[in-house]
Amino acid sequence: MSYSSDQYWIGKGQGDLTKGKVVCQRVSELSARTDLAKQIRVLVKEHMIDRVRERSGRESEQDIELTREEIVQEYLQDVKIVDRRIDEENKVCTATAVMPKSKNQSKPSIDQKQNPTNLH
Repeated sequence: MSYSSDQYWIGKGQGDLTKGKVVCQRVSELSARTDLAKQIRVLVKEHMIDRVRERSGRESEQDIELTREEIVQEYLQDVKIVDRRIDEENKVCTATAVMPKSKNQSKPSIDQKQNPTNLH
């Protein structure tokens, strides 16, 4: 079955096959779900430290450390893993997750709620 990006959020994930097939598949599925969720809403925090060391008699050394944290805060509904593959040659496994776009976009508004005065 084909999943159009117009109608579905599509996420792809990868795992390390050297950890074993079961772990690899589970990691790739979680990674695919995370990739899908990041397309909807994600908070990215970056922190960079730039160190320059100078020693007498030697050239200065530069060391850059970058820490990146991605936080996904979104409920995923009707997510399906639609493809799982194992690549023995490259020692990776992959997964593809899909979720209908309408699920994320259809949140009830105040107008759609029933007016309590109409209840008998």
